[in-house]
Formats: sequence, structure tokens, C-alpha cells
Amino acid sequence: MRAAGLPREARLCRAGDFAALRQASGRFGGRCFSVRYRPNALGHPRLGLAISKRVSKRAVERNRIKRLARESFRRIQHELPAVDMVIMAREQASGLPGSELLAELDALWRKLLPLKRDQAAGTIAR
Repeated sequence: MRAAGLPREARLCRAGDFAALRQASGRFGGRCFSVRYRPNALGHPRLGLAISKRVSKRAVERNRIKRLARESFRRIQHELPAVDMVIMAREQASGLPGSELLAELDALWRKLLPLKRDQAAGTIAR
């Protein structure tokens, strides 16, 4: 049986990948999270997380937010378009229960779904 983790090819790992998203990317957000995204040529989405100490001074809280974001992404990654994305948490995320954070993440994933239709039609700009 295969582990249910997030494979390395589904994660942004290099600093250059994060820098490219900071310079030229689309963005949107919600109350607790901000997302930067950019199409990639890999054929599958990749996730990067940026949860700073500004969100919470406690590493336990920051790690909880990261775990929730990774799990939410893992469940829906096969429905998402081929984009690189960075999820950045806002200070409001630290005090909320996991169910509310997951609900907001689900809403953010829904905002990305129209990009998949655009990619299929070949109209998305790189």
C-alpha cells in the first residue's frame, strides 16, 4: 500500500521556483490565505507553502496550518490545472479551527479550476 503523503514532484522545493512566482504570477486570496500561481509545463500542479512567524510565533501552530494545506491540496491535486502555486497564510489563520481553514482552502482551489478549462482550450498565457 502506498503512503498517502505528498510526493516530491508535487512540491515546490527550489528557491528559484518561489522567486519566479513572486515576480510574474496571478494571485487571489481569501480571509486566511493568499495564493500566487503560474502555469507550468509539467502537466501537474505543484504546491509551495510560505507560513511565516508573522502568522504565529508558535511553530506548532504554523506546522498545523502547513499540514492542513498539504492535505487539502493532496486530495484535490488531480482536479487542478498544471500550475505552480504558493499558499501564504495570513495572521487570521492562526486562531481558526481546522474545519474553517479547510473550507477556505477548498474555496481557493475552486478559483483555480477554471484555469484547467483554459489550459485544455489552449488559451492560457505563460
